[in-house]
Amino acid sequence: MNLSSIKTPSEQIAQELYQLVDQLYPICRSITGNGVRNTLKIISEYIPLSVHEVPTDTQVFDWKVPKEWNIKDAYIKNSQGKKIVDFANSNLHVVNYSIPVHQKLSLPELKAHLFTVPESPDWIPYRTSYYKETWGFCVSQNQYLELNDQEYEVFIDSSLEPGHLSYGEYYIPGDSTDEVLISCHACHPSLCNDNLSGIAIATFIAKYLSQTTPRYSYRFLWIPGTIGSITWLALNEAKVNNIKHGLVLTCLGDSGNFTYKKSRRGDTEIDKIAAYVLRNSKQDYKIKDFFPYGYDERQYCSPGFNLAVGCLMRSPHECFPEYHTSADDLNFVQPQYLAESFFQCRSILHLLNNNHIYYNKNPKCEPQLGRRGLYQADNGDQDSRLNQMATLWVLNLSDGQHTLLDIAERSGISFDVIKYAADRLLAHELLTSKNSDSP
Repeated sequence: MNLSSIKTPSEQIAQELYQLVDQLYPICRSITGNGVRNTLKIISEYIPLSVHEVPTDTQVFDWKVPKEWNIKDAYIKNSQGKKIVDFANSNLHVVNYSIPVHQKLSLPELKAHLFTVPESPDWIPYRTSYYKETWGFCVSQNQYLELNDQEYEVFIDSSLEPGHLSYGEYYIPGDSTDEVLISCHACHPSLCNDNLSGIAIATFIAKYLSQTTPRYSYRFLWIPGTIGSITWLALNEAKVNNIKHGLVLTCLGDSGNFTYKKSRRGDTEIDKIAAYVLRNSKQDYKIKDFFPYGYDERQYCSPGFNLAVGCLMRSPHECFPEYHTSADDLNFVQPQYLAESFFQCRSILHLLNNNHIYYNKNPKCEPQLGRRGLYQADNGDQDSRLNQMATLWVLNLSDGQHTLLDIAERSGISFDVIKYAADRLLAHELLTSKNSDSP
């Protein structure tokens, strides 16, 4: 056997995450259309996804589901009939949601419909026009500077007509009907960090959890940004009360330090757990207070819902120049960073799944631990994994008011050591769950 070909679990998940990003990269996605459907079809090869279709003009709070947009081809030709801008080379070349057009324009007329990134002359920007019927092209600054013909032919073979908004949903039933929401936007074209990294990690977290029986039920959403979360919330208000915790996943494939944006409430269990995991990851990180801009957390955290939903990222969108440009490509995201993000997300959900509250069944003084094999004896016959101080801290703070995370934070002992002590005390019937009859 070639030992060099054996992959560690981290290397394996890194490769699989990157392969999914690579597979999804060429697809021209938008907030509606076949690009979203093709993306959801690929995700459904990993997990049994439910795809929902919401008709155009459906009223969703103050919004309406827009017309469906699809595109086949687009180009700009110079006066010699040569394609100088070609949608086939990059789906970022066309302003997303551009209406169909085929005409000849003078250079000044054409320039009114062009967008560039002057400070990065080789990059193509990503621009949209979802709610204003117009058209445009995105080109590099270098391409823009080379325009010198008097007349150009522009062609966009697109359609904008009544159809549907598509989104994917996957529900994993747990021991409780209380839910954890995991949401990512699936509406950007060939942008790897801001879009595909979140899609891939949500998919593999869902696949991982589907092989377990979690404490909470999990609801995963792959939705178009903004209008997708608004649509889901409007059509599923009856389910919203079940959502007790949540994460929006985005920008998780670059080399930047981890960033967690708190929920609007700011002190929820998911906020505390995410901060604890990042603080104990031995890497630099940032915790940001909630602000009403960014990704779909701002819809989940709107005052009428005020859900406990935070946002997990590496570099936030305003912190990397590649954001919304062609430089957010398959070279910008890397397998090892995707894997790190997967494991950080999994750690957060692991703590959430195990962050119980207990009652000490013998609250008046310490129980006799020695006769139960739970005390550090001189002969060393105690369970080698059992930490005596962890045991005492769990007993002392298991008063129905403190979670295991609270105990880990106050004691300075790692969560997993605290949890193991709690498990051993439960096995000896010295603790009872808060959900059980209290002593």
